[in-house]
Amino acid sequence: MKNKKFLNVLMLLALAFAVVITSCRKDDDDEDPPVTTDYYGELTTYLSANNMDLPDMITGWTISAHDLDSLGTTNYFIIDIRSQGVFDTVGHIDGAHNCALADILDTAANAGGKPIVVACYTGQTASWANVALRLSGYADSKILLFGMSSWNSVFDKWTANTGDIAIGDPNWVTTAEPTPVTFAAPSLTATATTGAGILAERVDYILTLGLQGVSGADVLANPGSYFINNYWSTTDYTGYGHIDGAYRIKETLNFTDNGYLSLNSAGEVVTYCYTGQTSAAISAYLTVLGYNAKTLKFGANGMIYSNMTAHIWTASGSYPYVTTP
Repeated sequence: MKNKKFLNVLMLLALAFAVVITSCRKDDDDEDPPVTTDYYGELTTYLSANNMDLPDMITGWTISAHDLDSLGTTNYFIIDIRSQGVFDTVGHIDGAHNCALADILDTAANAGGKPIVVACYTGQTASWANVALRLSGYADSKILLFGMSSWNSVFDKWTANTGDIAIGDPNWVTTAEPTPVTFAAPSLTATATTGAGILAERVDYILTLGLQGVSGADVLANPGSYFINNYWSTTDYTGYGHIDGAYRIKETLNFTDNGYLSLNSAGEVVTYCYTGQTSAAISAYLTVLGYNAKTLKFGANGMIYSNMTAHIWTASGSYPYVTTP
């Protein structure tokens, strides 16, 4: 009798265990799949909602050496991102603050409400840096147009980098614009999951990465290795000519027209403009979005200088500078 009761108890325990196991398995099967974040979607939605589209990066974003001098350098918080050795010994604008590109946000925090002007040698690295500033809340920051080269001839890095390497080159053509096609969005990852958090990580990334550029000679030698975007007017695209195979994606390069998807997210995107300054800003912004983006350094000034009628490097000013004792 006792054995029978014992067997009954064992059977009840086994049944209960089976019910528990089955329930657990059911619960496991009913679990929701892990949530995945659309980082590109989160970031671009945030940028669009907060007036930080690409056009906001390159509107009212330059100041000439003449205007900076006329308006008074003391009315601006000037950040010079050239090396400290050059800043100290070759010279700088009196009152300018020197810092490395990677540290520009820390330095900008000391602006005290003054409008910020970023200076480098040519205006190209400053353009890259200025995108980081504008995406970090400094919506009115500017670059010194043509950089310190425009301030005084002692700093001139522009003259030696103008040239005509594209004139007569077989990969410089006058064909019509190819029709843009649509590509997938960039594959973007982050540790943050909110738009603001993703943006902060991407800004840190471009400041650590630094200006990403490629020479006109390299692109002309093998244009098929790049996805090339010509950031000119239609008139100049055919009038000046252009790099063979270059798309002209300009007016639609914004969230409203979704022109970013006209860029090849799987390739190396090279943008060129007239001076390399606008294309540096564009490339910084595209890198924030997740593109492998580079600027063609010195732009048309380095390729067809003799044929250009506007946006041309001319000559340095003769504005005052100081050295650090």
